[in-house]
Amino acid sequence: MAQLKTAVIGYGKVAHLHAQALRDLPASEFVGVCGRNLERAQAFAQQYGIAAFDSVTEMIERTGAQVVVVCTPHPNHAAPTVEAARLGAHVLVEKPLASTLADCDAMIAAAEESGVKLGVISQRRFYEPVQRVRRAIEAGKIGQPALGTVVMYGWRDEAYYRSDPWRGQWTAEGGGVLVNQAPHQLDLLQWLMGPIDEVFGYWDNLNHPTIEVEDTAVAVLRFKSGGVGSIVVSNSQRPGIYGKVHIHGSNGASVGVQTEGGAMFIAGMSSILEAPYNDLWTVPGEESLVDQWRAEDRAAFEQGDPALRYITLQNQDFLDAVLEDRAPAVTGQDGRVTVELFTAIYRSQRDRAPVKFPVPADVGTEQFDGRLTRR
Repeated sequence: MAQLKTAVIGYGKVAHLHAQALRDLPASEFVGVCGRNLERAQAFAQQYGIAAFDSVTEMIERTGAQVVVVCTPHPNHAAPTVEAARLGAHVLVEKPLASTLADCDAMIAAAEESGVKLGVISQRRFYEPVQRVRRAIEAGKIGQPALGTVVMYGWRDEAYYRSDPWRGQWTAEGGGVLVNQAPHQLDLLQWLMGPIDEVFGYWDNLNHPTIEVEDTAVAVLRFKSGGVGSIVVSNSQRPGIYGKVHIHGSNGASVGVQTEGGAMFIAGMSSILEAPYNDLWTVPGEESLVDQWRAEDRAAFEQGDPALRYITLQNQDFLDAVLEDRAPAVTGQDGRVTVELFTAIYRSQRDRAPVKFPVPADVGTEQFDGRLTRR
């Protein structure tokens, strides 16, 4: 089997999941890790028998890494991505692609100029019940997607925000629930409903006085197809209830998935508590299949660590995309749409107006798309 030399940039909690995937995948020869603190990078490297560096350029030149996975805090995704791409390495970036559209555009441009692949992690697309929803829509089982909803009720306590020095700060994390916890569901909504036309939203911090960023956001959407949608995401429900994405069709049938249940998964700190499942399914003739599907999906979920399983599937897809010279399942452009969506919610509150898509980068201002100018 053909192999690609792989490496990670960053040595935090989620980097360990990617390292395990890259160590074990047959298409990967895991060779290196890079981070600002060389001592921490060396400790990480020792666990996986790889080399450690504090320079992206040095790591790629000395190891010959062909694929790198960026696992740094969100505002720090752009610089290593651009550097790696310009050296000819393909780049898979942890979600979200970046915290600003200007960073997204720089990353996409660098990949296009160098002719390398750029992907972003959204491993919930690989969940079996999510794939089932996608197939039903593609097969026309609900007619045209007419109404899409995202509801995510979660919780983050003070210990979570203290677990890393960058959490809970605008400049260090880029945002709160919209930037860190909700990108998976935001990605699924636009993937299932299609291109967005317009967004109006609000955000606030309801019960987390020790942090700067928002813990709750709501929005309404109009899609270019004419469909509509809504988003309610929050980290303010102790200990966490659920995350759901539901799509209602023009023929009256509905399909949906609960992607999260109970306390929310935190990489390196907790496990995924409940298997994702199709919690809504009214396609004529298929209603009775829901229990069977749930049993099958639970069996798949229980095959080892589910967090690692789906991260591994997306890493495998990205390696295959490089070897087969095709687009990865989740592209850099897909990642930009998610950043557009949460950026539009911030800007909408700032301007008290709907935000039309596509959303341009806000360059040359200091109010961070409205995140620093709450009204």
